[in-house]
Amino acid sequence: MSEANTSAPADSALPVAAPLRVDNPSSVTWSEECDVLVIGLGAAGAAAAIAAAEAGARVVVAVRFEGGGATARSGGIVYGGGGTRSQLAAGYQDTPEAMYNYLRLETGDSVSERTLRRFCDDSRGLIEWLESIGASFESSAPPPKTSYPKDGIYLYYSGNEALAGYAEHAPPAPRGHRMRDKGLSGRALFEVLRRRVSQLGVPVHTGSAVRRLVVDNASGRVIGAELWRFEPGSAAGARHRKLMRRAEAVHNFAPGYADRLRARALALELAEAQPKLYRAARGVVLSTGGFIFNRDMVRQYAPKYLATMRLGTTGCDGSGIRLGQTVGATPARMDKVSAWRFINPPVAWAQGAVVNASGQRFCNEASYGAKLGVEMCEHQNGRAWLILDSQLRRAALRDALFGGLWAFQALPAIVLMLFVRKRATSVEALAQRIGVPGPALRQTVEAYNAAAHHRAADFLGKSGAMLQPLEKAPYYALDISAGNRACPCPAITLGGLRVDETSGEVLNGDGRAIAGLYAAGRAAVGIASNRYVSGLSIADCLWAGKRAGVHAAAATAAGQRNIA
Repeated sequence: MSEANTSAPADSALPVAAPLRVDNPSSVTWSEECDVLVIGLGAAGAAAAIAAAEAGARVVVAVRFEGGGATARSGGIVYGGGGTRSQLAAGYQDTPEAMYNYLRLETGDSVSERTLRRFCDDSRGLIEWLESIGASFESSAPPPKTSYPKDGIYLYYSGNEALAGYAEHAPPAPRGHRMRDKGLSGRALFEVLRRRVSQLGVPVHTGSAVRRLVVDNASGRVIGAELWRFEPGSAAGARHRKLMRRAEAVHNFAPGYADRLRARALALELAEAQPKLYRAARGVVLSTGGFIFNRDMVRQYAPKYLATMRLGTTGCDGSGIRLGQTVGATPARMDKVSAWRFINPPVAWAQGAVVNASGQRFCNEASYGAKLGVEMCEHQNGRAWLILDSQLRRAALRDALFGGLWAFQALPAIVLMLFVRKRATSVEALAQRIGVPGPALRQTVEAYNAAAHHRAADFLGKSGAMLQPLEKAPYYALDISAGNRACPCPAITLGGLRVDETSGEVLNGDGRAIAGLYAAGRAAVGIASNRYVSGLSIADCLWAGKRAGVHAAAATAAGQRNIA
């Protein structure tokens, strides 16, 4: 065996090392042997484990914390269409072709046309598979356009489908399928997946962090991984769980304190966890999430998003991507990030005008929040202001206070409008208060008002119904910049390891598959690796996870397809 030095951790990111290369795998003392080793247990890891186990493989799941990943912290939205039962019940005749035509506009060239068509063709079946294992997406209310629907609404427009620029290419249909539950539904969706993993008898080893892969020297095949585990029932393991539960609970409102807890937990891992070698005869699946919690990686690959709020969990530290790189894998689309600047609800906000530091509008305010957020971060240095007049501000306050919004929607809106805003009796005075050119802002407002009075779509494609004149003084400017902590702009990373789009096998720099290694979810390039709409990442995690699990289960120890 050959040893390698461990790299220093970035922030509180898990350190990973060069692979352990073995000359004679049969001579190694393995702590555990299986057919497929799945690393990480969010939507992608669970789907991979389920698919591999249902295909007859012996599966083991290793997860650094307690499972769930970003999926359990999400809204539990699965982007699905093509004529699902929920769509038909709501009176929508969606087709895979319409879904494809819309998603082609959003996904760009993140995957091939063939792969995207396959994803859309499989979409209805994916929703039905989730329903077969216990998920429910039934909705009796009409589908709205919002950042996240109220309880009782489980089908909604989760992207830009209904905007004119998109609807002219594909008949719009709501495709945001929200798992039925009270509040954020991500935990409920993950529990459905976890139960299925348990029903299949798949062991889940929590408190088990993979720090390096194991490679057969002769063949170059990935044959396992080195895990560092807390001993079951140990005081160190219990302390680690306590620290991490607290860190995840306080992250959104006290990120600095959460980071200090994470650093203590990592130090405990490095001091107390013990190495274990796991053999995977058919394949290792990396499903560890993205890298938004690794600030060094964000600084390297996507520095324009450093000011955003990290969305997800501590495990989203790029460890799977870094593990893949140690065996020659190449990441791609690492600059792609989804930054969510939602300004609907309250609806009145979306009827206002968003301007940049030059006092000019740059994005249709009625767009999906990720479109606005990415345009702001990519092209406006993360800076933007929302301009309202007194009439729109009054309507927005009424909606925030009495409209039955979620707390995470209402509270930032109330704080911004009452306490963290700029106010002036004229547009020129408002421009001076926020540091933008007065003539430019006056011209922007006048053009906006003219379009609103004509009730016709403006130059950014904003519909007449969403254009409201800004004429009632006083005027207000709300800072919606990426770094405004009073109204956070959450973000997740979308890039990852390049994979074969048929099998999910990780590719090296020459485009050849690395034998025995797979990746799925945000650790890999996938459907959602260009631009994001709500539910597309979870749908991609599930679809790609199942793909990797099926292919890994069908491989032999020599890497050949098992067709017997």
